[in-house]
Amino acid sequence: MTPRQSNRRLVPAYLATGGRARPSRNTLDRLSLLHSAGMPITSEVRPEERRILELLQPGALSLAEVAAHLHLPVSVVKVLVADLVDAGRLFARVPIPEAEQFDRQILERVLDGLRSLKS
Repeated sequence: MTPRQSNRRLVPAYLATGGRARPSRNTLDRLSLLHSAGMPITSEVRPEERRILELLQPGALSLAEVAAHLHLPVSVVKVLVADLVDAGRLFARVPIPEAEQFDRQILERVLDGLRSLKS
C-alpha cells in the first residue's frame, strides 16, 4: 500500500456527522479558536470527535487547522465541533475582529498636545 492510499478515508466525510450538513450553532467560523475543556475522553465520544480532542490537548488550534489535520472539509468539522461545544467538551472563541484604523487627524492633535506640554 502506498502512503497516498493509507491517507484515504474508508468512510465518506458526511458519515462522520451522522449525515448532518449543518452545525447546531451558527457562531463557528473557520478562524474560531478551539480549546479543550479538559474533560476526560470517554468511550461515548465518536472517533472523529476523539481525534479533535486529542489534537487540542497540547493547546488551542483554529477550526481550519483542525480540519487540515483531520483531512476533513471545514463544514464537516464545524458540525463535529458544534457537537463537542454543546456537550461541554470544547470551548470555541470567535475570531478577534480586525482592529479599526485610527483617525490620522486625531493622532496628529494628540501629538501636537503632547508637544505643547513638553515645551
